[in-house]
Amino acid sequence: MSGRFRHGLVIGKFYPPHAGHHFLIRSAADACERVTVVVMAADVESVPLAERVGWIREFWTDEPHVRVAGVADDLTVDYDSDEIWSGHVALMRDGVRLAGHQPLVDAVFSSEPYGLELADRFGATAVLLDTGRDTFPVSGTKVREDPVAAWDQLAPPVRAWFARRVVVLGAESTGTTTLSRDLAAALRARGGVHGATRWVPEYGRELTAAKLAAARGRARAAAAPEPTVFDLDWDDRDFDLVCRRQLEAEQRAARDGGPVLVCDTDALATTVWQERYLGATSPAVRAFAEAVPPRALYLLTSPEGVAFHDDGLRDGEDIRPWMHERFRAVLAAQGVPWLELRGDREERLGRALTAVDAMLAGGWALADPLG
Repeated sequence: MSGRFRHGLVIGKFYPPHAGHHFLIRSAADACERVTVVVMAADVESVPLAERVGWIREFWTDEPHVRVAGVADDLTVDYDSDEIWSGHVALMRDGVRLAGHQPLVDAVFSSEPYGLELADRFGATAVLLDTGRDTFPVSGTKVREDPVAAWDQLAPPVRAWFARRVVVLGAESTGTTTLSRDLAAALRARGGVHGATRWVPEYGRELTAAKLAAARGRARAAAAPEPTVFDLDWDDRDFDLVCRRQLEAEQRAARDGGPVLVCDTDALATTVWQERYLGATSPAVRAFAEAVPPRALYLLTSPEGVAFHDDGLRDGEDIRPWMHERFRAVLAAQGVPWLELRGDREERLGRALTAVDAMLAGGWALADPLG
């Protein structure tokens, strides 16, 4: 098409990628026959290179002429050093090759003053956009300092990475579902980005109900007595499935939710339930629990002062003390902050909100970019 550049280049740390970065890439995509985005990350930075590359690729997956590649760049930044400039440019050229594009670049898109020098070193036209951050008043520095304030400038996979995951767990009929629902609702009531707070229900309960319904269907067909929850058979595959389905739901919710994601149980809790039903935790479930996205806070609901309610899907009141102590031991052995909640419904919610607010006030503690 007349007036289009043949090959546009966008480079950056994308630490993390935000709406301003995508404005740059979109401008290049609309002005060029092909575009290479080179993500450059240093080892000391908190967001892995592969994560940043994946986030940008996902965003531009429907634009085949936009290709994304990542390169490790542990060089310092010194705009007055020709040697350092040459080192960075060599890495950028490596990124272009990794993307599978021809090395000749005829346009460099940037929102930084160094874009002029960079374009000159590529023998290309400099296209400077939004250098004053008037169109998209956001920067990687601002996002790292306060992701909540920049939440609406982040794409779904980036939000999922930043979401602080709060998991409520506990023995049967100790108010885990009630507390997790209440906590999510209280955060949503604050409005703003917290108005999008999501709640992830417990898949294990859903599976139990489905297994019981199937067992009762088979019993009716065979004219046999109606089974109860105590007649259900469980094996390692069931607990593998619980872990997988629970994480799938969590990941979906994290992508379109607010800065805090409230989860009613997780794979760590599943290790305890598998131990309860099968006598031991399988290596697969244990590995699943160790590989889940980082947790920010665990909230353990105490059975103290909570009457046991049998809804037909529960083991029984006598198992609660053992389960509660087992949860306490498991939480004490892992490195995530946790809080045991007692008192009535209002007291538990108040303490949970205080803990969440303290967690948010602590920030994300991301490393500064290599500079």
